[in-house]
Amino acid sequence: MTPAAGPGTLYAGTSGFAYQEWKGPFYPADLPAKKMLAHYASVLPSVEINYTFRRLPSDAVLEGWRTQTPEGFRLTLKASQRITHIRRLVDATSDVDEFVRRALGLGDRLGVVLFQLPPTLVYRRELLEGFLSGLPPVVRAAMEFRHE
Repeated sequence: MTPAAGPGTLYAGTSGFAYQEWKGPFYPADLPAKKMLAHYASVLPSVEINYTFRRLPSDAVLEGWRTQTPEGFRLTLKASQRITHIRRLVDATSDVDEFVRRALGLGDRLGVVLFQLPPTLVYRRELLEGFLSGLPPVVRAAMEFRHE
């Protein structure tokens, strides 16, 4: 289902995949929860993982996501709330480095790291430029701004 990426490749997916209410409309009604990601990955080429917002995944969790998805599939990991909501992008280098180190455990399944900012964080160019300049170049990043 998932072709190899090329220039300008667009990956469509959803925010999360483990929704019991999707049984019937999307998942077979009798599909065990532990097989949801594999089924999802047979239909769509990408998913956003929200789990990583609250906790860093273990190596075993990352390996599970890798083995349940086909070559060419991409996982977008939502960055830790410590980076976006607690530190609010300030002095977050060590947290970013640890998150990226873990994320790289996905190998070729890693799509982007999503930094979803809190609605109360007002855009300041110098804050954003400072944060982006400190990101490791080995990872693609996406920023989600939610302040009105």
